[in-house]
Amino acid sequence: MEKAGISLFQWRSLVCGMMVVVWPASLVAQTTDRALLHSEGGVWLNGTPAPDTSAIFPDNLIQTQKGHVAKIDAEGSAVTVQPETIVQFEGDELVLDHGGLQVNTARQMKVRVNCIRVIPMSADWTQYDVTDVDGKVKVEAHKNDVRIHYAGTMAQRSKQTASSDVIVREGQEATRDEHCGAATKPDAGLSADGAILNSPWAWRIGLAAAGVLACIGLCHEDDPISPWKP
Repeated sequence: MEKAGISLFQWRSLVCGMMVVVWPASLVAQTTDRALLHSEGGVWLNGTPAPDTSAIFPDNLIQTQKGHVAKIDAEGSAVTVQPETIVQFEGDELVLDHGGLQVNTARQMKVRVNCIRVIPMSADWTQYDVTDVDGKVKVEAHKNDVRIHYAGTMAQRSKQTASSDVIVREGQEATRDEHCGAATKPDAGLSADGAILNSPWAWRIGLAAAGVLACIGLCHEDDPISPWKP
């Protein structure tokens, strides 16, 4: 009986110890403001090498090296962070600085790149990719539709913000400028600050006109352009 009691006590201790380790990790993946990061080397978390599995929270920064990927496991969402990617975790939103993300979500997890926000159209399982390379944002919808929503200057120029949004249908893709929030540059030669006077064509025309006037003056020294006769 004593031996059996000791064995039972040891068994209970073992089970409780496993629950302490496993249960918090499972709870992490079941909340919207935290997730689990899985990697196998070549991944940095907040500027230091990430362990194989670690909990991540809002404002955590993830960076993958060349040839390495990472997995973000959140409640109702799974994200593959492609090689050479920098992304910040913000709970139900990922802020992409550079690189690519493959998003699988049933909780409408969003991706933001500057003034662009990619939002699943429904709470149904949605699969889409977002890539930000060389100043161009590419959105591919693989399952269900996603919406590209603009914030900032572009949206303010429109009377209705929704009118500037773009719907990417399942099986389609769209490419947009990463710097869509920047002010539109004035057309060359048409700005009100006199840019037309600084264009190369303006200088050429001015030089040509000066040459014509000089030629007229030299060729008609003894014969004024408007001779005066008494």
